[in-house]
Amino acid sequence: MKRKIELSYFKLWFAMPALLLCFIISCSKKLDINVPEPVPNFWDTTGNEITSNLNYDVVVYGGTPAGIMAAIEVSKSGKSVILLNSSEGALGGMITNGLGNTDVLRPQTIGGLSRQFFRRIKEYYLRPENWFAMNSSQYNFFGLSTDIMTRFEPRAAQFVIKDLIQENHIPVIHNDRLKWDQGVVKTGSNIEYIIMESGKKIKGKMFIDASYEGDLMAKAGVSYTVGREGSAKYGERWNGIVRQSNLNNNQLPLGIKKFGKAIVYPILAANGTGDNKIQAYCYRMCLTDVPENKIDFPKPEGYDEEDYTILFEYLNNYKNIRFFDLSMMPNRKTDSNNSGPFSTDYVGENYNYPEATYGERAEIRAKHKRYQQGLMWTLANHPKIPERIRKDTQRWGLAKDEFPDNGHWPYQLYIREARRMIGSYVIVENNSLGKVTTEYSVGFGDYAMDSHIVQRFIDENGNIQNEGNVMVNPPSPYKIDYRAILPKEKECTNLLVPVCLSASHIAYGSLRMEPVFMTLGQASACIAILAIAQGKTIQEINYDDLKQVMIEREMVF
Repeated sequence: MKRKIELSYFKLWFAMPALLLCFIISCSKKLDINVPEPVPNFWDTTGNEITSNLNYDVVVYGGTPAGIMAAIEVSKSGKSVILLNSSEGALGGMITNGLGNTDVLRPQTIGGLSRQFFRRIKEYYLRPENWFAMNSSQYNFFGLSTDIMTRFEPRAAQFVIKDLIQENHIPVIHNDRLKWDQGVVKTGSNIEYIIMESGKKIKGKMFIDASYEGDLMAKAGVSYTVGREGSAKYGERWNGIVRQSNLNNNQLPLGIKKFGKAIVYPILAANGTGDNKIQAYCYRMCLTDVPENKIDFPKPEGYDEEDYTILFEYLNNYKNIRFFDLSMMPNRKTDSNNSGPFSTDYVGENYNYPEATYGERAEIRAKHKRYQQGLMWTLANHPKIPERIRKDTQRWGLAKDEFPDNGHWPYQLYIREARRMIGSYVIVENNSLGKVTTEYSVGFGDYAMDSHIVQRFIDENGNIQNEGNVMVNPPSPYKIDYRAILPKEKECTNLLVPVCLSASHIAYGSLRMEPVFMTLGQASACIAILAIAQGKTIQEINYDDLKQVMIEREMVF
């Protein structure tokens, strides 16, 4: 590891948000500001023309941060690359769509292209013209004594991503997807080319599936799983069904028995039992309390108050927990995530998403958007909501300068977990807890094993309860084995999978952070380039060769 990890950052990270929020709220008076224009033409960004023969050294599927870092690495290495930004997701994935409160506990674990991205974010905020509702001295996270900044507005990430794609001359195909049936053509265990819905045949020596869904991986015949393993499978404590105490802030209080249209299951099996359910999804909203930049929460078409029956019942025994996060970003905007037992996560409505057809996924995304917009409108306007909660919610609204072409709503649904490869090596709970280590590291995991609520059920006394929420902190950063991004050799020899990597459900809960995905995206590209140069399969690459490349790239491993 090239940089010493300082635990003081861990303490600072958790000490500041409350102080910052108090400061922001205290200065909410009306300001004389000019709301900036959106980053021009971001969603169509490309860095080069598409070649007519569609034949590249490396084909990267998925315009996520991992995919973008992979494409940059290939380009910097002098090889040809194309980035396929599937219409399943938005360019830049979560970091350009509201996830600005990056889950980085220790900045020293970030290196390589990932660190360059966050360094450019800091440089963006060094420019006074990029502050319009406050200045840099009023934002505590700007003043940390480091060269990077890990809290930012969506527009800041869009600005940086656009520059990186254009500077590195990366050709991008937008709004095209892998053909659902027979879209991957292989010779033995080697992918020859893929076919897009448009009919384009894209050839490559190496392929990287950097999508959140793992479609290329699945269609290439690589083994994968969806859902939670039973805890006995890998000797884990926190996998499978996990009931929470009613003292848990994410658990509903006892006494709620009506649920309207919500998905609620009968009494559950024992703790540790596996299933095919996945943790809930939501959109990471970018909110603001600056009147000049605020749009009131809209009431969505198709609104149905039956979706919020549990909410109305919960208010009879309210825990006084916020219904959405207010993690403050620059310019008095937020990264607003799920918070508490009833919030923006649409529990139970995403189970089919990983394996769903493109059309079915679009319907699932639309339902999530309708539910979440309806929740915000309800909290701000519904007469069943106590006045103090309505007034508190009304102070916030959607940021006018973000996502103006999408009703100021993020494009990307937060796919916290979809398919997970069963590859050459499976990362499990004991890896995250530091009980198992590796000599073949390509980066560090540095976040809690974090699973959101998976399902709601009716307990023995008829109470509706939440299940699946876990938050277990590793004792220290842990090494990520590079074999977890490699399929089994018999299944595919020229495909790398940095996002839907090989990990158990609970270990993936720690790995599923964008800085980790960015690191693994770059590592995937390094392996692909070595395999091309040496005429080998990705499984045949010598780790010492990879290690040398990572040292040259200033990666932290």
